[in-house]
Amino acid sequence: MAKKTPEDLPVPVEFVERRIYLIRAHKVMLDSELAELYGVSTGNLNKAVTRNLDRFPEDFMFRLSREEYHALRFQIGTLKRGQHSKYLPRVFTQEGVAMLSGVLRSPRAVHANIAIMRAFVRLRQMLASHKDLARKLAQMERKYDAQFKVVFDAIRELMAPPPTKSKRQIGFHPSKKS
Repeated sequence: MAKKTPEDLPVPVEFVERRIYLIRAHKVMLDSELAELYGVSTGNLNKAVTRNLDRFPEDFMFRLSREEYHALRFQIGTLKRGQHSKYLPRVFTQEGVAMLSGVLRSPRAVHANIAIMRAFVRLRQMLASHKDLARKLAQMERKYDAQFKVVFDAIRELMAPPPTKSKRQIGFHPSKKS
């Protein structure tokens, strides 16, 4: 049996999940991160898409606006030197990623595509279970006495996202007295 190369190994679903972003109410992946997973350059991935644009309607793939791109760069962190492109990146929805499998046919692309589909499904299941949990909690709260209100409030607090901390101003402020 032949030794497996890094290109043949399956892609961890957790690795893919960290690269799914919410933009325009769609869960999407960046062209550059998909290219990395598929083992091709971003330019070659985009060339393949351009040759097959009829397969990628707006709900499968779209180009980010300048504002979306800057917001995403802020969220992800600073890009590495040499990764800046003169074009705004494309992003692909789950359907667009599935369509990429018909455009990119290497064995590595097949493995990456399977991992990406699993990650999208897992995210969808997690979101559904969170909504289901919130619904069940509301039903229980209506059913039981006010004596359990403290418990329900504590559970809701645990389910809520952490509050954002306001940043304290640093430096001299002439309007404030010391």
